[in-house]
Amino acid sequence: MSVKDCGGHKGRCDCERERLYRRCCALLAALIFLVLFVVLIVWLVLRPHKPKFYLQDLSVLCLNVTPPTSTYLFTTMQATVAGQNVNDRIGVYYDKVDVYAQYKDVAITVPTRLPVEYQDHRDQSVWSPFLQSMDSVQLPPALAVALAQDETAGYVLIDIRVDGWIRWKVGTWISGHYHLRVNCPALLTVNEGKGSYGANTGGANGYFRFQQAAACSVDI
Repeated sequence: MSVKDCGGHKGRCDCERERLYRRCCALLAALIFLVLFVVLIVWLVLRPHKPKFYLQDLSVLCLNVTPPTSTYLFTTMQATVAGQNVNDRIGVYYDKVDVYAQYKDVAITVPTRLPVEYQDHRDQSVWSPFLQSMDSVQLPPALAVALAQDETAGYVLIDIRVDGWIRWKVGTWISGHYHLRVNCPALLTVNEGKGSYGANTGGANGYFRFQQAAACSVDI
């Protein structure tokens, strides 16, 4: 076994360099541990949670599609969506958030931009945007037939989607942007006595009726 000689000038330099290297590694490890410990403490104190969303109402003012001769859909509806910040110590900025309607994963309205808003701790906001198809939407033939069949059966499932970007606020610190994706299923019943092909509805006759308020799935 060889014994390290630190007696000479070169040996002393090597030993000091090695001690310095060990101290730097120990300091770096302690710093990483401290940062992780602070992050853990902050997480335990703040307990961040995703905001909750609820679809309170969906009023279909107009929905017209006439398969099989046409697969064009024109619709106007108004969705009432409530969003709640359930955190006690974290605020939420809604910067660029759009709302639109889907039928079987196909968008049937253009996105409607919500106003920029800040939610304080335990605060709630309610938005009631109008959702419209720009001119008309051409559905795939099979999808237009499926919509007519759903109307004949008396039930139509529309998904109200909320898509955008939010930021978290803790004290004076504001985070970067996080992608918000919300899906709110809306079950509509179709009144009896109406034709299955070509639903043309107005607010007065209530051709489509929203069943009940529903919780939305939220992904960030």
